[in-house]
Amino acid sequence: ASVQSAVDSMNQGAAYYVAKPFDHDDMLEKVRFLTETPEEQTDTTGRTAPRSVDKGRGIEQLPGMLGRSEGMNKLYRRISKSAPTDCRVLIHGETGTGKELVAKAIHKLSKRVRKPLICVNCAAIPETLIESELFGYERGAFTGANSSRGGLVEAADGGSLFLDEIGELPLEAQARLLRFIQEAEVRRIGATQSKKVDVRLICATHRDLKAMTQLGQFREDLFYRINVIRMDIPPLRERGQDILEIAESLLAKTCAALKCAPKKFSPKAIQAITTYIWPGNVRELENAVERAVILCDDDEIDNEMLDIDLKLVDVSQIRTRRPVPVAAPAASQGTATAARDAEEELSLEDYFQRFVLEHQDSMSETELAQKLGVSRKCLWERRQRLGMPRKKSGRSAAQG
Repeated sequence: ASVQSAVDSMNQGAAYYVAKPFDHDDMLEKVRFLTETPEEQTDTTGRTAPRSVDKGRGIEQLPGMLGRSEGMNKLYRRISKSAPTDCRVLIHGETGTGKELVAKAIHKLSKRVRKPLICVNCAAIPETLIESELFGYERGAFTGANSSRGGLVEAADGGSLFLDEIGELPLEAQARLLRFIQEAEVRRIGATQSKKVDVRLICATHRDLKAMTQLGQFREDLFYRINVIRMDIPPLRERGQDILEIAESLLAKTCAALKCAPKKFSPKAIQAITTYIWPGNVRELENAVERAVILCDDDEIDNEMLDIDLKLVDVSQIRTRRPVPVAAPAASQGTATAARDAEEELSLEDYFQRFVLEHQDSMSETELAQKLGVSRKCLWERRQRLGMPRKKSGRSAAQG
């Protein structure tokens, strides 16, 4: 097993990359999953996989969403179970992870799909206008209110209301929102009568609302009202093999949008994409791919065109990242479960150690650093941290 052979295998269409020695039960499970027809494939709960299926992999595909990592499969199952109901949902995830995509998937799979989905970014509306935007106002309610106007809550009647970054909502607006949730009615600013509305509420935030309630920055009663079903979107750095799949999908979409010839990533670009921590998540990846497509003059995109800071690759902080799906050695594992756990815990440090040990006798330090997509200084620092300094002898002494 090596990083390069794994990358080559995946580029040639391999569904899995399994290193020897491997666990036999795990291998049989992978083969079974690949040979079943979509109708036969079932998820971990034992039910038939609903809706469209990623052919050859048996992974549920929800509207507008990609990924087959464990974190995403758990998210898909939660969406599938909660979407047909009217329960309130709180989506938590870092900036750029696709919280609005999750909200749209919930709405599209719900019984309200023929009614509108109104999306509101609470952080984008000035604090003085948020209440009038959400709940509307009557003529003469304040200076400049020359006519009556319904709010966004009324506009979502019969459908769904998505409040993004709800943690930025002022306390006064939180109180009004709480009444709307409790009574299923809304009263415009300046009005004397309330209006009944039928709205499903979906909220999202990147902040810790529980901690904010303890600091008095978010109403505790509102927090418990909106936190019926919580959905956590894993950051891109924790999604392993999904990163390359998303990058290739974005590449095809960007090429089509810019009306240019199809392009592909070079091995160095693949290495950079799968080892970078992506602090901006999918949004940053999308920008990097678009930039690379614009700057690329031929049909292969190199890592330099991505223009990402590879110094942000820190293997000591990434315990679940894998450039490509590789099964962990299972010789020392007692059961198939332990082997699968070991596979999930395979880190970039394991790849780094394996690659260096396999090639350090035939490559100079400069060549090793280039293959790994890091600087010589970074290579030296990782060697020291992992306790594998290079011996000053033979070829290594001459070329190191």
